[in-house]
Amino acid sequence: MEKQTSTFDSSVADAQGTSVKPLPADRFDSAAYADYALSLEERCAAFAAASSGVLVHRRFRAPEVFSWASADMKASLELQLGALDASRAYAMDVPNFLEPWYGIGYVASAFGAEYLWPAGQAPATEPVFEDLDAALACDPVPIENTPAGKRILEMIEYFLDATGGKVPMSCSDVQSPLNATTALFPTSTFFMDALDRPEDVAVLLGRVVDLSVAFFKKQAALIGGALVRPGHGFASSRHFAGLGASDDNSVMVSPDTYRELFAPALERFGAETGGTVFHSCGNWSSKIPTVNSLAGLRTVDAALTARTDPDPNPPEAFGDAFAGTGVTLNARMVGSADEVAASFARLYRPGLKSIVVTYCDTAKEQQRAYDRIKEIASS
Repeated sequence: MEKQTSTFDSSVADAQGTSVKPLPADRFDSAAYADYALSLEERCAAFAAASSGVLVHRRFRAPEVFSWASADMKASLELQLGALDASRAYAMDVPNFLEPWYGIGYVASAFGAEYLWPAGQAPATEPVFEDLDAALACDPVPIENTPAGKRILEMIEYFLDATGGKVPMSCSDVQSPLNATTALFPTSTFFMDALDRPEDVAVLLGRVVDLSVAFFKKQAALIGGALVRPGHGFASSRHFAGLGASDDNSVMVSPDTYRELFAPALERFGAETGGTVFHSCGNWSSKIPTVNSLAGLRTVDAALTARTDPDPNPPEAFGDAFAGTGVTLNARMVGSADEVAASFARLYRPGLKSIVVTYCDTAKEQQRAYDRIKEIASS
């Protein structure tokens, strides 16, 4: 049984990561994994069509893929194939997938940002401009014409070739219009401009939406029938809708400012990508009414145990808010079967539509968590 703790372990580089052995593509049975994924898709399809229900997903996230290995597509693929291969031993309803992850700065690259590679870390970018006026004066290029965008498309082609296009794959990690725009010039200046010059900030947000939507369509066309959604940190399926957007900076603004200035950009992004999908790290429970008002809302994501996030969300607030809405709650719960069950018991309400995302260390512990979740949901 896993060691139980009620606190976040800051000594771990990736609390949601799983140590895996890289698996070369020529040793990975793509056809067998495709059959395995297909065997779970019927559950995903039924869940997608229903207004409520509970699925379980055991996320296999190889930490290196989201740091130094993103610079090496062969290493990234082999780590991910090792994760997919290992994942089949764990009880779940939603299969894992490949992701062509190459940092979160590719929108900024359209405005001229260059990737910086600290040793052993993920790529970073620095602010491109000094202020809003300089950002507005820039004529960005399509993301697929930038070094970062080209690399992502090359990764997709490489992954497809190595697996015969049989293995589920998401597009690369997506940042919300708000998150992506804050990378263009100093964040403190950006938020002051949001208060003083909201119309001009809205123009810049609109350009970011246009760039992001166009690049998603490029990726989706390339991935084709292997595409799963919402992608990245979400349990994903060919039957699910929308595109996961990380909106962590939403916690920096008031509900009114978010609703008036930033929500319209996210809603337009969602309308053009199959539905609005919201993620934020940390405790965003105070923003639940605002997020629940987003047009076209399909899915929200929240960390619900102490081992998942340094400031986890209260499960009760999410159960109360989302039960009966038809919105899917991607509920991340790092911890033992007992910890997961305790959190889910606090979360669950009749009418809730949720995918419980677990990270149990062993297949035996995962089976215990799976059984407990299903038992609670059926009681």
